[in-house]
Amino acid sequence: MSFNINQLVKENIKGLAPYSSARDEFSGEANIFLDANENSLGSPLTEDYTRYPDPHQRALKQKIATVKNVEAESIFLGNGSDECIDLLYRCFCESKKDNIIICPPTYGMYEVSANINDVEIRKALLTADFQLDIASIKSNIDTNTKLIWICSPNNPSGNLLKKEDILELLHDFQGLVIVDEAYIDFANQISFTQLLPQYPNLVILQTFSKAWGMAGLRLGMAFASKEIIDILDRVKPPYNINQVTQKLALEALEKAEKVKTYTSELISLREKLAVQLQELSIVKKIFPSDANFLLVEVSDAQGIYDALLQNKIVVRDRHKVIRCDNCLRITVGTQAENNALVDNLKKII
Repeated sequence: MSFNINQLVKENIKGLAPYSSARDEFSGEANIFLDANENSLGSPLTEDYTRYPDPHQRALKQKIATVKNVEAESIFLGNGSDECIDLLYRCFCESKKDNIIICPPTYGMYEVSANINDVEIRKALLTADFQLDIASIKSNIDTNTKLIWICSPNNPSGNLLKKEDILELLHDFQGLVIVDEAYIDFANQISFTQLLPQYPNLVILQTFSKAWGMAGLRLGMAFASKEIIDILDRVKPPYNINQVTQKLALEALEKAEKVKTYTSELISLREKLAVQLQELSIVKKIFPSDANFLLVEVSDAQGIYDALLQNKIVVRDRHKVIRCDNCLRITVGTQAENNALVDNLKKII
């Protein structure tokens, strides 16, 4: 059975005419802009942000396309990946009718956004070694299943999910398979973006918040077929990516080699931190990681979390998350930050 995006998209979205901003109606170059009711006298800021940003982020998408080796028309930019997640629900899932599948433990916004959009959530737990349970996923699929969410490398476990399992779902499922690659830059695996031409039901999420170190800018990326990107573009707010973010992201993309250097250093720091933690008696297990954090099973997650907090060190307590009993999620910091963490853990012992 061939994949048909028109059978998936919501009826009200099919006929939706997107908001047409002043800058949508204009293309080319001009010196005088009197079309968008902006303040022509400027603002109190030293830099000029009087004009609305490009609603289509053309220059930024073209640069991302070059860096990521994808087509610019296959890129959607969101106010963080969370906007991309929300729009996928709004475009493809009918409230109180459709359902989606998540694979806990996983990123929490898939569930939160489903609840906001009043979409049924079906859960197919990861296996004990944090891999996809394909049989469980398939048993949850019915004619109203629209999205399957996969986080790889997974959050909070940190590991890559098996590529062959994801490919099986892409081949067999007639809805969208969304692969969230927020941490892919820290993993020894080629991005699923290179498979876009083969799978029309594939959506990949990435972000500037992790390896690119720009969490404060709130810039997320979705990669998919032109048909899917066009649907997302219909629904997004006209100026969802502000001018400052577009400008700074373009500057960062010119320094992609520096990001690779930082990423390599963080991977090295991750391995050193794992060795340091493994030597502590309160550490029971360190799970393999392909991300910039470690999931660590300890003797008393709540107590250790509280003790670290008293010394102004904040980690993530995950002990209430399924399959994460007595686990802390620890982001890899600088060498000094990692040393301070380990020193404080020694004091706790």
